[in-house]
Amino acid sequence: MNLEQLFKKAKEKNIEAIQAELSEAESLNFHVFNGEMDKHQIADTKKLKLKAIVNGKMGKFVTEDIDESKMDNWIDALLDSAKAVESEDEVFIYEGDSEYKDIDLFNESKLNKLSHEDKIQLVHDLEQKTKALDERIQISQSFYGESSSIVTLKNSKGLDLQKRVKNAVIGGDVVARNSDDSRNAFDFIQSNDPADFDLDSLAHNIVSRATALLGAKSLKSGRYNILLENRASASLLTGYLGMFKAENVQKGMSKLAGKVGQSVANEQISMVENPFMEKSSKSGGFDDEGVATQYKKVVDQGKLTTFFYDLKTAKKDNHAPTGNAFGGGISPTNFYIENGKDDVEKLIETMDEGLFVTSLQGIHSGTNAVSGDFSLQASGFLIKNGKIERPIALFTVAGNYLDLLNSVSTLGNDLKFSMNYIGSPTLKIDSMVVSGE
Repeated sequence: MNLEQLFKKAKEKNIEAIQAELSEAESLNFHVFNGEMDKHQIADTKKLKLKAIVNGKMGKFVTEDIDESKMDNWIDALLDSAKAVESEDEVFIYEGDSEYKDIDLFNESKLNKLSHEDKIQLVHDLEQKTKALDERIQISQSFYGESSSIVTLKNSKGLDLQKRVKNAVIGGDVVARNSDDSRNAFDFIQSNDPADFDLDSLAHNIVSRATALLGAKSLKSGRYNILLENRASASLLTGYLGMFKAENVQKGMSKLAGKVGQSVANEQISMVENPFMEKSSKSGGFDDEGVATQYKKVVDQGKLTTFFYDLKTAKKDNHAPTGNAFGGGISPTNFYIENGKDDVEKLIETMDEGLFVTSLQGIHSGTNAVSGDFSLQASGFLIKNGKIERPIALFTVAGNYLDLLNSVSTLGNDLKFSMNYIGSPTLKIDSMVVSGE
């Protein structure tokens, strides 16, 4: 696409600066339910996002109709959009940084070695493996999704960047039933290398998680020592991303306001954003504003070091932007609590009595990113004398997220990421309020 011609036309209409983001994506999705393929989808999409500064206001326009003969119409739409803006906030189109980290996440030679038929067979194989592992598996489904994208970011100030990403995910979920109970479980593997798709291990994880919870009952209310499993901890962290966003801090909507340089968690806790992580579709060398991304410890040995900034919030705080402008707001790329050193089995053995919480429900409704409070339904296992005694469910865990981070006594070495690349190892927490029977 001739973006230089677009920029020339914009200048002729007195647009001060203009930026174009052109994304080209291919995706495929397969879904098998109880042995039958019930979804087989292939799609190609193109999207053009434009923004332009007109008389100090930012106009925006998005289209999937990439027809260069309509450039004049696009510019008129930008002018109309800018006129409708009432905000007095300063707006920016970025000239670019002196250096960007070059990372190749396309890896065509790996995922492309699998044929279309091979990928379909993977889904069938996973579904068959989960069904065959245990006769109590009554419902099983599996899926494979793959996407590849090329994003070009260019503006009239000389910025000219491109990133390419290719990634796939394979996963499944099951329902296990016995005579008086049913439980479901889900797991997945994300990667851009098919060598990582260990179907036997994945099927075993899915099935064992469901069957182990059969017969789960509640427990007495009280305060318990807690092992918060990696995926449950990652899910909980997702509910508190807003605490670390500069926009929320500046609006007084984060309890972390004014605490940079102070301790906000146990000294064992370090929280990292790594935009250069391999095999992640979130990785890349620049954000949506063209700012270079950067590896950073947002919390370093318990101390808060920074927030996530875009250009606007960075200007307000007289702070350098951190490369976190994504999706029209502020977001991290790959954000996680760093691994500890202990195996989960060892952590279980150290507990005389406690709970191993493996699942939390209602993250979006049961967490308050402003106050840090949470109250969530949970399931998992009762631990006694260093061993798992029985499955438990229908209980609620409650507390404050910052208090929880300060109550962590040990971290597992089992870092796991959610599908949106928020990650955590298992956390051992000294005490938490539990409501049960």
